[in-house]
Amino acid sequence: MPALFITGTDTGVGKTRIACGLVQSLAQAGLHVAVMKPVAAGCHDTAQGLRNEDAELLMQAATVKLPYETVNPCALRLPASPHLAAAAEDKRIDIAALVSAVRATQQLAPWLVVEGAGGWLVPLNEQHTLADLAVALRLPVILVVGIRLGCLNHALLTVEAITRSGLTLAGWVANRIDSEMLCTEENIATLQQRIAAPLLGVVPYEAKHDAARVAASLDIAPLLNITAPD
Repeated sequence: MPALFITGTDTGVGKTRIACGLVQSLAQAGLHVAVMKPVAAGCHDTAQGLRNEDAELLMQAATVKLPYETVNPCALRLPASPHLAAAAEDKRIDIAALVSAVRATQQLAPWLVVEGAGGWLVPLNEQHTLADLAVALRLPVILVVGIRLGCLNHALLTVEAITRSGLTLAGWVANRIDSEMLCTEENIATLQQRIAAPLLGVVPYEAKHDAARVAASLDIAPLLNITAPD
């Protein structure tokens, strides 16, 4: 079934916010959407086990309801890079196991939105990065660009890395995360000139999580012809 892989130019650029808005946009188009956050660090203890706030927000947005363990098969306590958070628990993140989990979840819904952790090259173990997971899944990528000082370099480097991986950059989203940034429109225009993939939307600065506002800022038309990987 069709699926999308959401990555970002860095940690804290609003991947979850955009992913939730994207899920809502797909749902408004009449599509049934499941979600996954295969790896989540910074989880908190609950009576039901470890839980991650981002994964829970994704679950609220999803129209296909799945158990938490399906949505977030690798939950880690330490709020750090996944490879460090796993090491703190004497664990090693297994790429093959994550790929199997995502493939199984793809069979449960017509659409699947998969959110990564951190930026494109964040380490998952001593050998692999998040990019290796995306490549193994062969999913089209949506890049969330946090519009703040330095975003041009971060965005263009990430686009180059995605392109070199052989994956399709299906689109990117400009997410305004600094309400006081100068030359915001000029920065977004610069990225539009240099990124071949479509700009799916410019999301206004918002201090609170509001998937509906994000959805209203997105144009998902370029995504609707995406097909499942071979």
